[in-house]
Amino acid sequence: MLIFNTMGLSPDLLKGIEELGFEKPTPIQEEIIPIFLEKENDIVGLAQTGTGKTAAFGLPIIEQIDIPNKSVQALILSPTRELCIQISKDLRNYSKYIKGLQVVPVYGGASIDTQIRALKKGVHVIVATPGRMLDLINRKVAKIGNVKTVVLDEADEMLNMGFRDDLDSILEKTPDIKRTLLFSATMPKDVARIAKNYMNNPVEITVGTQNAGAENIRHIYYQVHAHNRYLALKRIADINPDIYGIVFCRTRRETKDVADKLIKDGYNADAIHGDLSQSQRDHVMKRFREKTLQMLVATDVAARGIDVNDISHIINYNLPEDNEVYTHRSGRTGRAGKSGTSIAIVNYREKSKIPQIEKNIRKNFERLPVPGGAEICQKQLFKLIDRMEKVEVDEAQIAPFMNTVNKKLEWLSKEQIIKHFVSLEFNRFLEYYKNAPDLNEKGEDKRDKRDKRDNRDTRDRRKERGHNDRNGRRGKSGYTRFFINIGKKDGVIPVNIIGMINDNTKDRDINIGAIDIKDSFSFFEVGEKYAAKILSSFHDSKFKGRRVRVDVAEEIKGDRKKGKRRKTDRRPKAIK
Repeated sequence: MLIFNTMGLSPDLLKGIEELGFEKPTPIQEEIIPIFLEKENDIVGLAQTGTGKTAAFGLPIIEQIDIPNKSVQALILSPTRELCIQISKDLRNYSKYIKGLQVVPVYGGASIDTQIRALKKGVHVIVATPGRMLDLINRKVAKIGNVKTVVLDEADEMLNMGFRDDLDSILEKTPDIKRTLLFSATMPKDVARIAKNYMNNPVEITVGTQNAGAENIRHIYYQVHAHNRYLALKRIADINPDIYGIVFCRTRRETKDVADKLIKDGYNADAIHGDLSQSQRDHVMKRFREKTLQMLVATDVAARGIDVNDISHIINYNLPEDNEVYTHRSGRTGRAGKSGTSIAIVNYREKSKIPQIEKNIRKNFERLPVPGGAEICQKQLFKLIDRMEKVEVDEAQIAPFMNTVNKKLEWLSKEQIIKHFVSLEFNRFLEYYKNAPDLNEKGEDKRDKRDKRDNRDTRDRRKERGHNDRNGRRGKSGYTRFFINIGKKDGVIPVNIIGMINDNTKDRDINIGAIDIKDSFSFFEVGEKYAAKILSSFHDSKFKGRRVRVDVAEEIKGDRKKGKRRKTDRRPKAIK
């Protein structure tokens, strides 16, 4: 097997990665680094997150940078601010002993003036999100006429987030003669289109099976009644006292609700969602990376770009609408050869999705019973004893207190002291799980049947449209709620709607609220001030060839005299 010091990397670069603990390349690094250094081919890399992609392209890029030449020689595009920052940090760590190499990250949500000043000082490598990069190119600050290498990292995610036009505009401004590397976990049509239009006979490197889950991830599901979902989550956390994981929810509202419950119940948890400012989001992520948070609760959109090592568990509080999203979620654990666990909490109706996901990831789920109270108490007790056994005792610091402590406890035997100590730390578990009920679902209960009826299109549409106020707002104040005539039957998932909003309005700063996907239609919310812009920008929009219609979601007006109800479905003349 190849090792790094036989790959043609310079001594200074080898010294930097050796300090980081690099010993041997991952499979994708072993495949791509030699091709990059020895040949001139474009490269398509199909691999899940956590396979070592950043070093696969980052190390050879650094190796080939001409330091005295202060022009931009490499451009790396990534979908989110967090991933952009992480890639930049990794490149700087790799090149710690290479003097003069300048790597500048540029992304939205930060001062563009600061980024402009950094670019004007001279830069070799730009790591950017597409929207901010295009802005800087249009301002003639980011000059990419001499770029030799372009990397599209997580290309499928960038396209899902609506960056298609931005990517096209950026790539059209790069030189014809350059090397392009495209990395993606999946290969949908839009990613294949980019490869066809902007790459020259690329070499395709596939690590593992395309779309498949990592081999070292264990997949488990627990089946419970819908109303016991949170209780099951608590038991999962309690049976895994060292859990360090992400809990995925479908909506922003559910994310906040679950996180609030976990915090109230004494867990080290917090949430990231669309209502957080960038500084609040950064603070939460800093705590999670430092492991002062054990559980991060997030939606798929909010979690994009989170690149954190050593995640032990991914918990699907709800299964995603799109099975490929499950692959992305689970790929955040089990990285760098370590093992991980992906858990799904499902009810009777969701159970049918499990075989579909198994086919997609080419691995089987284990159905396990939800842990019972006795099992959890035993696990927590042994964890407590292990902590006590392994705690470091500072003899010098504790010695002055020991005479008083011994006198205080001399009336207790050794066995009694142990019992008192264990009870002090352990009583809350014993009390909570005393007579704990069995949460395992054995069939479809009345509540699930009622939920199934409530999910029927006609009833949902009546319910959703009948509770809007006259301005079309529902839920959080300050948002306008819209109806769009595409849904699950059209293959729509929330990221598609976000992408259409971004593409049609050409505005990346629109505040997007809740998104609710039904079978044949959907609802979405945006900040009130963008309502007119939404209505005017969707006139000629299509999704998979189908004409898209967007209206303000209006209330149902009743005809009280006749005891009937009729709906109004006309677009307002104006939004003021």
